[in-house]
Amino acid sequence: MLTQKFDTLVKQLRVLPGVGQKTAQRMALHLLTQKRPQGIALAQALDVAMHDIIECRRCHSFSDDEVCPICQDPRRDDALLCVVETAADVMAIEQTAGFRGRYFVLGGHLSPLDGINADDLNIDQLIGRLKQEPVEELILATGTTVEGQTTAHFISEAAKSHVSKITRIAQGIPMGGELEYLDSMTLSQAMQNRSFI
Repeated sequence: MLTQKFDTLVKQLRVLPGVGQKTAQRMALHLLTQKRPQGIALAQALDVAMHDIIECRRCHSFSDDEVCPICQDPRRDDALLCVVETAADVMAIEQTAGFRGRYFVLGGHLSPLDGINADDLNIDQLIGRLKQEPVEELILATGTTVEGQTTAHFISEAAKSHVSKITRIAQGIPMGGELEYLDSMTLSQAMQNRSFI
C-alpha cells in the first residue's frame, strides 16, 4: 500500500473487465509516473462520458443525443431491423461496414437461471416498434450461447405476426478454423447452416 488515494485509484481501475489487482497497480503506476497529462485527460473523458452518454430512445444503443446518429441517418434502410444484445454488438457489426439497416438493442439476453426474463429486456418496445414501422426483415443477431438462442426463439415467436421475414445470422466455422478443434455445437450449427458455393 502506497497511499490511500493510490489504493482507491487501483480499486476503481479494477472495475474494468479483465483487470485484476496487479494490472490495476501497473496502470496506476504508469499513469502517475509517466502519463499524468493523459491520466487527467482520461479522467475528464470518463467524467463527460458518464454524465453525457445516454441510451438512444429508438434503438437503445449509446448516443450523445436522444436519438443516435444511426437512427437519424436517412440513408439507412428502414425495412431491415437487426436485433442485438448489447451496444457492443452494434459496434462490431458497424465495423464490418456491410449492414445498412437499423438496429435494436435488447439490453442483454434471456437467462432464467440469472433471473433475467422478457420484462427485464427491451422486448416489449421492440414489438411496439414492429407494429408501428414498415420493417420487412427482422434479423436476429443474438449470441450463439444457449441464452442467445433462447432469446432469438422467444423474439421470433413474439414477432412473427408483425413482420413477414425473420432471419438469424449465420453460425458455424470461423475463417481459418480447423474442424478437429471445434466444439460439437458449433460444428452442428455449421452443418445446418451450410450454403451453396
